[in-house]
Parts: sequence; structure tokens; C-alpha cells
Amino acid sequence: MTEKLVEIKDLEISFGEGSKKFVAVKNANFFINKGETFSLVGESGSGKTTIGRAIIGLNDTSAGDILYEGKKINGRKSKAEEAELIRKIQMIFQDPAASLNERATVDYIISEGLYNYHLFKDEAERQKKVKDIINEVGLLAEHLTRYPHEFSGGQRQRIGIARALVMQPDFVIADEPISALDVSVRAQVLNLLKKFQKELGLTYLFIAHDLSVVRFISDRIAVIYKGVIVEVAETEELFNNPVHPYTQSLLSAVPIPDPILERKKILKVYDPNQHDYSTDEPEMVEIRPGHYVWANKAEAEKYKKEHP
Repeated sequence: MTEKLVEIKDLEISFGEGSKKFVAVKNANFFINKGETFSLVGESGSGKTTIGRAIIGLNDTSAGDILYEGKKINGRKSKAEEAELIRKIQMIFQDPAASLNERATVDYIISEGLYNYHLFKDEAERQKKVKDIINEVGLLAEHLTRYPHEFSGGQRQRIGIARALVMQPDFVIADEPISALDVSVRAQVLNLLKKFQKELGLTYLFIAHDLSVVRFISDRIAVIYKGVIVEVAETEELFNNPVHPYTQSLLSAVPIPDPILERKKILKVYDPNQHDYSTDEPEMVEIRPGHYVWANKAEAEKYKKEHP
């Protein structure tokens, strides 16, 4: 039996009050199993980063539950609970330039969490932890005395990964960790994340807008559109059998490496007005085993017929 590490139930995240209230995420439901890479995919502004930041406690939630190891973690927490969660859940940010303190050396950047949460016995142990992790991410011990601006984008992202992993977390939220990098560096960073997952048994929430990247790294994928999760399935199932029209349109936009096939492909354009939810309310429905789609009763019947 796979064990659920993170569970999101009927989550809503909104900003502002009254007439200025903006609901960024609504009715989000999914779970992440221990040791898997779960990807959240959608276009810019769809709410994927908002969900990631809510899990780590940077965004407040207005309704619903976020469960970690079966315990609710959104809402009020004691100092001790918060410290424990910060150690267990770490985030790798999208922009390695903006998320690293320009005035601090790499040594301090990586050690900051160790200092804050007293995760070393003495100075020798701290130095050993930092040296070990910097070697693991493919940088050198002499890089520790330098500052972030002295590194390339790919190297900075490695520093960001080292900073997250030195805390020995169980769960890592990777928020578009490769979108700011050159294509040649992307594969290296993805391979690095996969290597750590194997060695340390990490669980990842991988946030991305590019489905082709996600196919390589994910076990399961959730597709999000304007704050609503519209489809969740295992990776190959989603690519071979996309059910929701929005997922189909996203997949039709993935480039094909063959120029002749690329010219012949037909782009599907998603029209949100095709759904009539005025009387028949939608919910998450299991269309095939482990394959969930946001649909009302009429749509669910239709999808089940189309995807037996």
C-alpha cells in the first residue's frame, strides 16, 4: 500500500477582502504519495505556485485542509510545530537569482537553516554537512567563500537545491526549478533531483508549465486551469489518454521534434464556455482507475464512454 504524505482537500486560497476579493485557487483536491514525484502543471497565473506556497505556509488558505502525514498544517501552529514543518518541507524557488541573498556567501546561504534550527553539534559538523552537500550538487568546496553573483544560473540553482537538501527534508516543493535555465543545464538539474530522490527517498511536488519536462520526472500529474484542478492521472495515462478538453489542448501544444509531423499537427484550443455548470455541478470523478477528472454528471458519463 502506498502511503499518502500530503493531502489537499477542497482547498481555497483567496487574496483581498470584500469586493476586492480574488479567489486564486478553488476546490483543489489531490494527494501525494510518499516517495513519488507529483507534478502540478498549468499556464502562468493558474494558481500552481500559490498552492505550493500554501503548503509551505507562505500563503494563507481561506477554506479546506492541507494534511501532512495525516495532520492538518494550514491554520494556527505552535512555534515548535512550525520549526518541525520547515525542516521537513523545503522549497526550491523558480528564480535562483532572486531567492539567494546577494550579500551572503554561499557557505552562509546553505548554513542558514542549520543555524536557525540548530541542526549541528559543533562547527566541524556544520562544515562537514555543507561541504558534503556542495559536492553532492556538483560544486566545489572553494565555491563556499564566494557570492551568488559570481555564479551562472545553473550553478545558482544548484546552490538553491543544496540549501533545501542540507535540512534533510522529507518533502521538497520544486517551483519551476528549471524554467530560468538553459536547455543544456535543465537536464543536469533534473537528473540531480532524481538522484537525490533515489538516494534519500524524497517526495517532490514539481510545479511546471511545460508538459514535456514533466513527463520525464513525474509519477503522477495534476493539470490546473484558473485555480481549478481539472485532471489527475499517472504520467503515461495522462499523455496517452487525456480526458479533459483543457489537458488535450495543453498536450496538443507540446512541440514534436520531427519537423514534418510538427507542421501537420492540429492545435486544440480550449474554450471554457463549452461546460454548462449552471444546474449540474462539477466534482472530481474517477473516469478510469486512478484517473480523476473535474466534471459534472453528464460530462462524466460522456468521458467514461469515450475512454473505456
